[in-house]
Amino acid sequence: MGPMTPPLSQCPPEPVATETRPPLRERCGLLKDYWYVACQSSTLKREPLGRQIMDEALVLYRDRSGKARCFRDRCLHRNTMLSEGTLEDDCLRCPYHGWIYDEEGSVTKIPSARQDAPLPKKKLPAFPTREVDGLVWVYMGDPKDAEATANFRFPHHAESGWESYYMETMFENDVTNCVENFMDVPHTVFVHATWFRDRSGKEIRATVERTPDSVLVTYHQDQDEIGLSTFILNPTREPMSHTDKFYMPNVTRVDYDFGTKRSFIITSQCTPETERRTRVYTAITFRLGSRVLGKFGKLFLPPYTRKVIQQDVEIMLNQGKSLARYGSEFLNSEADLLHRYIESLRNWDEGGGVGPKPKPACEEIRFFV
Repeated sequence: MGPMTPPLSQCPPEPVATETRPPLRERCGLLKDYWYVACQSSTLKREPLGRQIMDEALVLYRDRSGKARCFRDRCLHRNTMLSEGTLEDDCLRCPYHGWIYDEEGSVTKIPSARQDAPLPKKKLPAFPTREVDGLVWVYMGDPKDAEATANFRFPHHAESGWESYYMETMFENDVTNCVENFMDVPHTVFVHATWFRDRSGKEIRATVERTPDSVLVTYHQDQDEIGLSTFILNPTREPMSHTDKFYMPNVTRVDYDFGTKRSFIITSQCTPETERRTRVYTAITFRLGSRVLGKFGKLFLPPYTRKVIQQDVEIMLNQGKSLARYGSEFLNSEADLLHRYIESLRNWDEGGGVGPKPKPACEEIRFFV
């Protein structure tokens, strides 16, 4: 077994922004104009929480009404991180000189200043927040566009008859490579051998469709299996339907349906902390046909899915080290068509939407596993 990923609490934000290199948020084109997950709802309390999205250091907290607030994690006075300060009533207090900021980001008190001294008019840069599906989302584009921009909705969240849980995982690789990994079938027989799928020499046929904002893959193979979990997800060996979906800019959804009563869905939202580090929020959603089996699934599936994701963490670390050393220069096989479609959509947004947008397309591919 390879080395385990350090706990999230031991993965501090990378200080990558410098005077000569703009932060990722300023050089990612249209990719900033989306909602990104900052944390799970259960994580955010009445105390400052530090997060990082697109090289932006953020501080989040809940005000007394329960609303999530988000500001740049940088005191206007001497640039100390406010996430290491305290929350007093609904105000952030800087840990260095005690400057206090209200819920609008305005300076309300400077302990060392005279009582009649004027307060700065400059405010902390604020970021719109939204709380949906048990997650706290932050809008990284122009705040005036936030309200009219939809965030991704996780399938069957809190829906009767379905069970679900979140896993939060750090990947040392970028968003594009992470989403491609989550939708990639050929790697499963090597990275997840015995755990997810073994080499069999089977031919797989799939239809790959590119829309203006998604890549949709339908696999034409109803007798496939998904490793050790088959005995609980599909014990009666019902015909299996398998689809993979990518939604701009950073979401994958992998669906397995077994007959009409059993389903297993893996949905991942990838938040770019830096150019080469991605925090992934994965929802495991399933229905097993009865409440008893559903409870059993909640016991069995978390350690199984954690093991499979850990294997992906390790191969993404491997690839990420090589990309940092040599850059991206990929050769493609027929099975990589979905990757090329994903890259075309993300590259167009990253380039600021300049030039013709990738056209809708649909092709059939064949490959072996």
